Amino acid sequence: MRRGREFLRAGVVLAASLVLQFRARRSTAWVYWTAVVMVSVFGTMAADVLHVGLGIPYLVSTVFFAAALAAVFAGWYACERTLSIHSIRTRRRESFYWATVMATFALGTAAGDLTAVTMHLGYLPSGIAFAALITVPALAFRVRVLNGVAAFWSAYVLTRPLGASFADWMGVSRDRGGLELGTGPVSLVLLAVIAVLVGCLAATRADAAPEERAARP
Repeated sequence: MRRGREFLRAGVVLAASLVLQFRARRSTAWVYWTAVVMVSVFGTMAADVLHVGLGIPYLVSTVFFAAALAAVFAGWYACERTLSIHSIRTRRRESFYWATVMATFALGTAAGDLTAVTMHLGYLPSGIAFAALITVPALAFRVRVLNGVAAFWSAYVLTRPLGASFADWMGVSRDRGGLELGTGPVSLVLLAVIAVLVGCLAATRADAAPEERAARP
């Protein structure tokens, strides 16, 4: 019951952050990254609710979220004929983008727990495995096996289990193979790092489109 209430509260905050993002007239670092953080929180909780709350195995939830992500990609391409993030200039395309990010975080959480817990690799070996896997799209793009869009999204999907595996390794107890630093302290440190980096982006506007940087007073 408590987990369900937390999930609903996270959903409300997520909805509010996305409203701010969709109403923004130009690229604003703190608005965008607040939405990203809330999508990550909600997507992670969605994966946890399926396993912890409903008892669904990680393998099943991983397959489910993979299918959901594939469906979002298919719908996006069918409607827009492109999956490039550089083409996101309409609300419909932005809606597809956020649905993709949501499915990606949920899939990454389930996949990371699948390798670490169900497959008994542990969190650190899982993180190392995903770190190796994330180099594959880069290499495939370099040798022109994958185009830029496919390479980007392949790497993007892997960022969640990669980061989550190392974060869990630092936070969980030693009997679970972790450093036992605590989930709370690890989360706070990572949040502080995000805040600093977002502050740098807000100050430099390095993530803004060239025309927006040129128009800056």
